Amino acid sequence: MSFLTTSEGNTLYYEHHRPEGEAKTTIVISCAFCTTHENWRGQVEALVGAGHPVALWDHRGHGQSPAPENDGKWSLENVMTDLGAIADATTPEAPFVATGHSFGGLASLHFTSRFPERVRALVLVGSGPGFKNPDAAEGWAQQVERTANFLETRGFEDFVNGRAGTTCIGSKPERPAARAAAKAILAQSVPGIARFGREISATIPPVIDELADISVPALVLVGEDDKPYRRAGEVMSAKLANARHVVVPDAGHIVNIEQPAAFEREVLAFLAELEVV
Repeated sequence: MSFLTTSEGNTLYYEHHRPEGEAKTTIVISCAFCTTHENWRGQVEALVGAGHPVALWDHRGHGQSPAPENDGKWSLENVMTDLGAIADATTPEAPFVATGHSFGGLASLHFTSRFPERVRALVLVGSGPGFKNPDAAEGWAQQVERTANFLETRGFEDFVNGRAGTTCIGSKPERPAARAAAKAILAQSVPGIARFGREISATIPPVIDELADISVPALVLVGEDDKPYRRAGEVMSAKLANARHVVVPDAGHIVNIEQPAAFEREVLAFLAELEVV
């Protein structure tokens, strides 16, 4: 358990899990909107066991990272600073595997586009390149507003236990990993999450026009039942210069909790190939 202070004075929670012996490329995992680092606890053992240091962290206002009080600290630029700070704290001299789920995947794409020398590869899970079409972008902003309003009026318990639960803990809530993820989500502060949604997640620009210029190897992984992101995965795989597209059967948006063995098998195979290139 660690905290760091970014160059902007923002405090972030992170964990740095290291293997014994010689380490391979570090994996930095960025979470989805409304979720926390605990969503990825189940993957640490397999990744570290394969020799990869793993950094788990919480976005500002999420999990154990406090929400900044300054009005000027709620933008994509701030998220880029945060991700860079986590990378500098855990792998300062070597590029890392930028791994992101949903919003975290889009943030990882933006970071890679801006700082290509810092990223060795991408693992994009249930994610997309953002919305270039104005109507689609407005529809996404309205969806985020509905989420923020729901949280403000009914709270996280109804959110996790309702239909939205499949988007944050998966379709198998009885699993220990899902229960642990739910517990961490329930402990969050609603105002910070709502503000992050309205001012960052709802307004994040698309990166689709930059995809062809991203040359690092990329694993685009999506659950078979994650319909909103199936098409997005196909688009990203087609436009990225060096991408592999994998659809995991019998899985939805939270593929790493719903089908952990299949998820880890695909990711470890991708990482193994990466190490010999």
